[in-house]
Amino acid sequence: MPDPLRVLIAGGGVVGLETLLALRDLAGERTTRTLLTPEAEFVYRPMAVGEPFGRGRAKRHRLDEIAADLGAELVSGSLDAVDADAGEAITDDGRRLPFDALVIGVGANSEPALPRVLTWTPESDDDVYGGLLRDLEEGYSKRVAFVIPVGVAWPLPAYELALMTSWAARGMGQNDVEITVYTPEPAPLALFGAVGSRALRDDLDDAGVKVETNAFVIDDGAGNLVVEPGQRALRAQRVVGLPRAAGRRIRGLPSDDRGFVRCNRFGQVDGLDNVWAAGDATTFPVKQGGLAAQMADAAAQAIAARAGAPVTPEPFRPVMRGVLLTGRGERWIRGPVGDDEGASERHALFWPPTKIAGRYLSPYLAERDDAEQLGQTPEPDGRAVELDLERDVPEVADALRTPPGAG
Repeated sequence: MPDPLRVLIAGGGVVGLETLLALRDLAGERTTRTLLTPEAEFVYRPMAVGEPFGRGRAKRHRLDEIAADLGAELVSGSLDAVDADAGEAITDDGRRLPFDALVIGVGANSEPALPRVLTWTPESDDDVYGGLLRDLEEGYSKRVAFVIPVGVAWPLPAYELALMTSWAARGMGQNDVEITVYTPEPAPLALFGAVGSRALRDDLDDAGVKVETNAFVIDDGAGNLVVEPGQRALRAQRVVGLPRAAGRRIRGLPSDDRGFVRCNRFGQVDGLDNVWAAGDATTFPVKQGGLAAQMADAAAQAIAARAGAPVTPEPFRPVMRGVLLTGRGERWIRGPVGDDEGASERHALFWPPTKIAGRYLSPYLAERDDAEQLGQTPEPDGRAVELDLERDVPEVADALRTPPGAG
């Protein structure tokens, strides 16, 4: 048997863990796997949007335990440069790590898109947003704007924040608060298609949240926010904006003018035979955990085939899946696929019912969480699942659709 393919994965987020799990399943001992990351924990951030409202918290998992569980070596450090010809990754402290295949999963930075506004990110201190809620409760603020600036890669948190803020204000007895979402989209969450957008409209109407679509909020150069078209002044006492993603610009990798890595639909980086990329680090315009996992799966299949595994690589074909926190429960949305126009329901449309839908990562983390809650040592099997319920797990879908007490 030939020597195993040495796979180095840079980044301990969704891409890194999904790739580790997929390679273990698809290639097994045909590969050795090393995870390079500066982080000590995998932080599951999508629920962080609910922290100021007491509706969720970021979950944390120790990466040393996960790496040991998955038979991977964990190396502490950050990727600074790539020497693809030499097959070496160079860390920020100058170490050179050899590889036969390298996966770039370092994510992206975030930067404020608008000056002098509260920029929300999953890493934000929820006390900062708590200050806005206190102003609402005390009656100091009556008009709040949530802005999705031009070029924002993932607009869903703006709608979650607007919905939860509106319901929170009502719960405080502040029924005259005006909340408006400004978005350049032609319709709310247009990337999910007509079904998801209409369902979100219903939730927004129920909460009394207004939406201005095709609205471009910019700085007029004098420190004022205006809405185009029309150069209208943005009338709000408090403004919350989403950040833009910014590429990390890793030396030795071809990137666009914003620092994002260029690769094909199998994840292979342009012009490099031994480097793949997935997730937010790439030029794909939508930055979302579920899509990052899908891209990681495509890259893992290509690498497994390179290692000699009986795998036929499939290209990345994005399927939008999301969970929207409405302030009155959750809305599950799946975008169009082929002739399927998509779906939106109050119950789970994919399984496990987590915000990040990854074929390997979602069930793996769910099993770890279940074991830890029971006080047991986690022993997840890491098997892949087919995510969409009504097409792949009918018995679970039927159980979810059965009203309590029926049968």
